[in-house]
Amino acid sequence: MIFTPSSLTGAYVIDLEIHEDERGFFARSCCVREFVQYGLRSDFQQCSISFNKHAGTLRGLHYQAAAHAEAKLVRVTHGAIYDVIVDLRPESPTFKRWFALELTAQNRRQLYVPEGFAHGFQTLTENSEVYYQISDPYVPESARGLRWDDPAFGIRWPAGPRVISDRDQQYPDFKG
Repeated sequence: MIFTPSSLTGAYVIDLEIHEDERGFFARSCCVREFVQYGLRSDFQQCSISFNKHAGTLRGLHYQAAAHAEAKLVRVTHGAIYDVIVDLRPESPTFKRWFALELTAQNRRQLYVPEGFAHGFQTLTENSEVYYQISDPYVPESARGLRWDDPAFGIRWPAGPRVISDRDQQYPDFKG
């Protein structure tokens, strides 16, 4: 695996090292030893899938409150997304900054999202499927969110959302 630091402290883009032959290819998508070398959590407790029927679907920005904060390893198994993270750690030099990249089934890139970040995405194709490995179990009482278009962050999305939940539209402005 090739770990490339993003512009946000502690977040990494992870590219697979693909070994190909006439059968196809083989690649590791997670290795505890390598994650530890980079100071990343690798004790994933939960895996989740988000299937999205329509291009333009926007999910997020989501995170869990401190006691149940999650690190995530995100990849796309079908389709394509514009993946966005926001650093919400007040002590971080990249506090309130955002980072985005395209994750696709074809590029097989992954995004490591540290604890203390909000995460969201917009689908770029129909029938996109996103696979998450998550460090901590989901705790509904700790679920939080930020509005996708909050002026505190100025995120540049590919387009306005075509499909978005009422909950994701109604998050309050960021106060921090």
